[in-house]
Amino acid sequence: MYYIATFYSHFGAIRFKREERGRIGQPCLMPVPRNLSSSCGTCVRFFAEKDYIPKEADAQEIEQVVREEASGYTVIYRAKDS
Repeated sequence: MYYIATFYSHFGAIRFKREERGRIGQPCLMPVPRNLSSSCGTCVRFFAEKDYIPKEADAQEIEQVVREEASGYTVIYRAKDS
């Protein structure tokens, strides 16, 4: 399954891509799709075998994680203050 993670800062997106390589596949920095909001405009699209749940240390930087589906996006994780 493919996922998109949005972030509060560009730095958070870059750090996520670098540090999560062992847990996710094919990480790619890209602009956030129009129908997903983001504070910084940069997201990471990645592949994961099962539902991706952010580690607590990463959760400070992540705004939301959505799963790509044929009909759109399903929210997997959203920060509490969003």
